[in-house]
Amino acid sequence: MRQHLNTLFVTTEGAWLRKDGANMVVEVEGQERGRVPAHMMGGVVCFGRVGMSPALMGFCAEQGIGVSFLTEHGRFVARVEGAQSGNVLLRRRQYRQADDPAASARIGGAMAAGKLANQRAVLRRALRDHGDGLAPDRVAALDDAQRRLGDAARHAAEADDLDRVRGLEGEGANAYFGVFNHLIRSADPGLAFRGRSRRPPLDAPNALLSFLYAILGHDCRAALEVVGLDPQVGFLHRDRPGRAGLALDLMEELRPLLADRVALSLLNRGQLTGRDFEQHEGGAVLLREDARKTVLTAYQDRKREDLTHPFLEEKVTVGLIAHIQARLLARHLRGDLDRYPPFLWK
Repeated sequence: MRQHLNTLFVTTEGAWLRKDGANMVVEVEGQERGRVPAHMMGGVVCFGRVGMSPALMGFCAEQGIGVSFLTEHGRFVARVEGAQSGNVLLRRRQYRQADDPAASARIGGAMAAGKLANQRAVLRRALRDHGDGLAPDRVAALDDAQRRLGDAARHAAEADDLDRVRGLEGEGANAYFGVFNHLIRSADPGLAFRGRSRRPPLDAPNALLSFLYAILGHDCRAALEVVGLDPQVGFLHRDRPGRAGLALDLMEELRPLLADRVALSLLNRGQLTGRDFEQHEGGAVLLREDARKTVLTAYQDRKREDLTHPFLEEKVTVGLIAHIQARLLARHLRGDLDRYPPFLWK
C-alpha cells in the first residue's frame, strides 16, 4: 500500500520555494519561513502569486512530486509533473473501456452510485445526530431527500446507459443540495446556502465547497498518476480539452466525505463565520486568506483520521482512500476484479 505522504500547501502571496539539498524551503520577502524534507511530500499546491525555482521544479518532477498551481481562491491553473508512471498496457485498457459505452456505464454507474450513497450518508448522519433539534418540516425534507438519494444510488448501480447514469446523478444533486442549507446549524446570515453555484460561487458555503473540491481534485489526480492511469480520460465525465475527466470521476464518491463534511464541520463549529468571506464584483463570494489556512488545516486533519475501508475491510487513513480507489480501478481495468467497487461511507 502506498505510504501516506503529505501535501505542502503554500498560501502566502509572494512566497518563493527553492531547493536546498533534499529539502524544500519556503521563503517570504527573503526570510525562510519553512523547511520540509522532500521525501515526506507527495505533492505541492501553490495558491495565488507563489513562485518556485527551476531547480526545485525539476527535482519535484524527478521525484514524482506533483506541483499544482491554483488561483488564490482555488481555481486550477496548471500542473507540473515528471515522466508518466505506470504500464502503457493499463492505459490502453483504460482508453478502450472509455470508448466502450457499456463498460463506461458500468464504471461510471458505480462511481455515481458511490457518490449518491455517500451523500445519503451525510443526510442520515445529520438526522441521527441533530434531528431532535430540527424543525419538523426540515426533518421531513431531509428524510425525503435521503430516500430519493438511496433510490438514485440503486438505479445508478444497475444502469446500463451512461446518459441514464448522468440523469440519476443530476436528480441526486438536486435532492442533496436542495436541503443542504438544513445541514448548516449556524444562525449567521452570512453563511446561508442559496443553492449550488460554482463559477462564480455566490455565497459563503459555495465558496467553501468549491475551494475544498479544488484541493480534493489535486489529490485524486495525484492518486491516478501514481497508479499509472491517465487522469484526463474518464468514464462518467465526457472528454473535454483541459479537463481531467477521470480525476473528476474519482472525486465524485469522495466529495461527501472529504469536502462536504469538512465544510459543514467548519461552519457548524464556528471555525468560519460570514466575516471570513468577501464579495467581489459580479457577485462572487470568496474565502479570505486567513480562512483558507483554516480550511487547509481542517482538510489535512480530516485526512489523518482512521476508518475501515468497506471493500478491503482494513483500517486506513482517510487520506489514503483516493489512492486505494485508484488502485482498485486499475485492478478492474486489468481484469483482476469483475467490477469496480466504489467507496461507500458507513
